[in-house]
Amino acid sequence: MKGLKRKKIVVFLDYDGTLSPIVDDPDRAFMSSEMREAVREVAKCFPTAIISGRSRDKVKEFVKLSNVHYAGSHGMDITTAPTSDNEVDAVSFQPAKKFLPVIQQIREVLEEETRKVEGAMVEDNRFCVSVHFRHVHERDLDKLEKKVETVLERYPDFHITSGKKVMEIRPTINWNKGHAMEYYLHTLGHTNEDDVVPLYIGDDRTDEDAFKVVIQMRGQGIAILVSSIPKNTRASYSLKDPSQVLAFLLRLVRWRKLSSSSITNPLP
Repeated sequence: MKGLKRKKIVVFLDYDGTLSPIVDDPDRAFMSSEMREAVREVAKCFPTAIISGRSRDKVKEFVKLSNVHYAGSHGMDITTAPTSDNEVDAVSFQPAKKFLPVIQQIREVLEEETRKVEGAMVEDNRFCVSVHFRHVHERDLDKLEKKVETVLERYPDFHITSGKKVMEIRPTINWNKGHAMEYYLHTLGHTNEDDVVPLYIGDDRTDEDAFKVVIQMRGQGIAILVSSIPKNTRASYSLKDPSQVLAFLLRLVRWRKLSSSSITNPLP
């Protein structure tokens, strides 16, 4: 990280597959205590936000830290961290708020329509709905996909995106994780500052929107993909799994604490 000593680093992190491993049961995607402590220390050194496809409440429940900013539903539910122990998170921006009643209606319909597909699971992520098929037999995948597509035909203002063993139903608005990252940079007072370096770590294709913003930051942003296999990505660096993310975050903290002594460490 040579050359970053006098820069203002702002850290952005995905959750699933980045801070926690991908697991069979999405309700049990817990982060380790070591990872939690590492993120806590990172947030002491740099402004830090977690931008997840999960609902904001769910990811906050998993992370359990008060000194980070949380954005759920792929950045459609944004809050800033409290400035004191007595302050609760303030809802900063919800660009898809008007869609909430319809989103809940879609969730209910999907739960009913997918009930007979063994292994299918519908997750309420507040501003989007996820249909998990990790436990669905291969012979039933086409049937499940057609059921979801048929439901969406009734809702022209929504679309389907694909993730890791999941279909996500989202309102069709011009907003994604990249926009959420830009919103945070603006809210935190880092817009158009030449010494700001956004650092984004994520594993999902939805993180590519954030990587795109990072590389447009005058060439000084850092985009890191988490993947055990080579992928077509906008990211310039990669880490294999959450264990390597943990090691990198610990090195980042150590570098910051030692930077006054001009000790730097390169990216893995």
